[in-house]
Amino acid sequence: MFRQSQVVKALFAFCTVSALLAAAGCSSSSGSSTTAQPTDRVTYLTAFSAAGRDAYAWVAQDKGYFQQQHLNVQIELGKATGENLKALASGQAQFASLDLTGAMLASSTKDTGGVTAYKDWRAILAVHQQSLVSIMALEGSGINSPKDLQGKKIAAAANSVNQLLFPGYAGFAGIDTSKIQWVATQPAQLGPTLASGKVDALSTFLIGQPTIEKATMAAKGKKVVVFPYSHYLPDLFGNAVITTSALTTGKPDLVRRFRTAILEGLVYTIQHPEEAATILHQKQPATDIAAATQEIKLMTPSVTAQGQSQIGVITQDRMTKAIASLRDAGLVDAALTPQDVVDFAVMPTN
Repeated sequence: MFRQSQVVKALFAFCTVSALLAAAGCSSSSGSSTTAQPTDRVTYLTAFSAAGRDAYAWVAQDKGYFQQQHLNVQIELGKATGENLKALASGQAQFASLDLTGAMLASSTKDTGGVTAYKDWRAILAVHQQSLVSIMALEGSGINSPKDLQGKKIAAAANSVNQLLFPGYAGFAGIDTSKIQWVATQPAQLGPTLASGKVDALSTFLIGQPTIEKATMAAKGKKVVVFPYSHYLPDLFGNAVITTSALTTGKPDLVRRFRTAILEGLVYTIQHPEEAATILHQKQPATDIAAATQEIKLMTPSVTAQGQSQIGVITQDRMTKAIASLRDAGLVDAALTPQDVVDFAVMPTN
């Protein structure tokens, strides 16, 4: 009876302690209190589909950076600049990654080739400090300089920043745009289209070179020569994370918390490209780890172009120069200001 009484008392004590732990929100497996559930739910769009360049969002999710900022983030696959702007305008997403220069062109009063003219957005973080838009042609094709593109067919996604920005690039490179024929091509078909000989060149992001060369090497045994737009337009940014102007003014704390988390994801990604690519593959099984790793490594110089301490930062001086470049090329309205493009309140001050 004495032993049975001891057992009963022990069980009662155990149950009591367990109940108290549960009431306190404690975890018996970790021995520490759990954090509160995220209080803000938002949707984030990748720049385009799932690729190494967008791995940082899944890294931020996997590493708990969003949770640490009390955010519950739904990551959805984006569809490039124009479609991502439409999603923001309609309220389908609160944050998105897209080509910042393309968004600026779309917000201009100039002809944007049919891209939405939605203007109520603001950039909160620069993913790439330099534009990654480039022209690629097969080695040995006779296209050895930008001027050699005259009279040629160039493949690009319809209404993409590649095509919209080309007049500015062409003006500085001495290319007569009237002698260029554009061929609308789905991004996934750019490499095969070039390899097939249907076009003479293509325009895509620099970090897409491995994918393009995989197609051209398989079909022609040839690599590609690359002509970056940044050679003539060095002040332009590449991808950036943006949100709505309504959110920057109505919920600035939410915007700051999101920026903090996504920046942590970006920094971790470029510091650990293989791990980031593996996380991406776990979240999006159709992606290839090796290709994603290579893409992250290729984009890293553009992420760190202004120095490690300036990763993600957009300064007023840089944005003023970027706008001036587009204005000199006749691509944006004279009234466009840095404040029309960037929420400087969330940027570091030093």
